[in-house]
Amino acid sequence: MKRTTLIVVLILLIFFVISFMTNILGALNPVVTESFKLTETMAGFLPFAFFIAYGVMSIPSGFLVEKWGEKKMIILAFALAFLGALVFAINPQFNVFVISLFTIGTGMAMLQVVINPLMRVSGGEEHFAFNSVLAQLIFGLASFISPQMYSYFVTNIDKGNVEKPFIEMMAGLVPQSMSWVSVYWVFALLGMVMIVVIVFVKFPQVELQDDEKVGSKESYLELFKNKYVILFFLGIFAYVGTEQGISYWMSKFLSNYHGIDPDTTGADAVSYFWLLMTFGGILGLVLLKLLDSKLVLRWFTILAMISVAIGLFGNGQMALWAFPISGFFLSVMYPVIVSLGLNSVSKHHGSFAGILMTGIAGGAIVQILIGAISDIISLKVGMMFIFVTLGYILSISFWAKPIVTNATVKSIKDLFKSES
Repeated sequence: MKRTTLIVVLILLIFFVISFMTNILGALNPVVTESFKLTETMAGFLPFAFFIAYGVMSIPSGFLVEKWGEKKMIILAFALAFLGALVFAINPQFNVFVISLFTIGTGMAMLQVVINPLMRVSGGEEHFAFNSVLAQLIFGLASFISPQMYSYFVTNIDKGNVEKPFIEMMAGLVPQSMSWVSVYWVFALLGMVMIVVIVFVKFPQVELQDDEKVGSKESYLELFKNKYVILFFLGIFAYVGTEQGISYWMSKFLSNYHGIDPDTTGADAVSYFWLLMTFGGILGLVLLKLLDSKLVLRWFTILAMISVAIGLFGNGQMALWAFPISGFFLSVMYPVIVSLGLNSVSKHHGSFAGILMTGIAGGAIVQILIGAISDIISLKVGMMFIFVTLGYILSISFWAKPIVTNATVKSIKDLFKSES
C-alpha cells in the first residue's frame, strides 16, 4: 500500500472514530438520566459539555495546527479523548462525566480542524471530492454502529451473558446497574490504539490553501462587520442544534411518551437516524447537481419540519419512523449552509470557515434550552424548540445571496463536461 493511500485510510478511520465517540449521546440520554437521577436541564448539560468544546477550541486549533503540525495535533487530540474516557470509566460520577465529555469534545474539535486539509494533500486535490463523500459515508456508518455497540454491551451485561465476547471482562469493570459505562472503556481503548497507530505513521507535509488558513485577528474583525457572516454562523448554530436536538432527545421522548425500551428499540431509532442521514447525503449530492442549492435546502427543511411534527404528535409507531426519517432530510443542510456562507464572501475564507465551525456550539446551547423548557412544561414542548431552529434554516433559503451559485447540469452532456 502506498504511503498516501495509507494516510487516506487512516483519515477515514479518524472520521469513523470521531463519529463513533460523538453520536452515542442520544442513545445514552435515558439511561444516564436514570443512573444519575438528572432533571432534563441537567441532562442537557451533557451535550452542552461536549459541543461547547467546538465553540471554544475550533479557532485556537487552527492556530495550533499551523504551529505544531498535523501529527502532533492528532496525537494530542486522541490523548485527550483517551484520558477523558478513561477517567470517567474509572470514576463514573456525574461531575466527572461532564468534564470527561468536554475533554473528549475538545479532542474531536481538534481532529475536525486537522483532517480535511490532510485529506486533500494525501489523496490529491483531484480526488478530494470523492474522498470527502467517502468520509461522510464512513462517518454515517460509525454513527449507526455506535448505538448498536451500546445496546450490545448493556443488554448482555444486564442479562449476564458472560459467554459472549468481552462481556465478562466488561461486567467486572463497570458498577452494578451502570452497564452503559462499558461504552467509555471501549472509547478509552480506541483512543489508545489510535495513538499507537499514529505514532508509527509518517505524515506528508501539508501546505494550507488560503481558504484553509485561520487568518489574522484583523481578518476576523473585518468579517464580523459583515452581517452575512453572523447570519451564516447562526445557520450552523441552528443546524447543529437541530441535529443534536433530535438525535439526543429522541430515545428519551420515545421512552417517556410511548414506553419504548431505550436500550434496544430506542437505540435502534438513534442508529437509523444517522444511517438515513448518510443516505440522504448521497441523494443530496445528486440533487445539488440538478437544482439550485437554496431550493434543495428549502424543500428538505420543510420535509424535516413535517417529519419532526409527525414524531412529536403521532402515535408510537409513527414516531419510531418519523424521527429517524427527519435525519434523511437534515442531511443536506450542513454542506449547503457552509457552501452558501463561504460563497457569500469574497475573501478570508479560512477565517470564515473557523467562525462557521465555532457555530457547532449550537449543539450545546440548544440542548440546554430544550432541557430547561422540558423541566418547566414538558419534553414534547421542549422539543418543539426544534421548529425555531428549522425555521431559521428555512429562512436562509430565501435571504441567502451567494456571489457564486452551485453549478447544475442541464443535460447528460453537461454532466460529463462538469466531470472533466
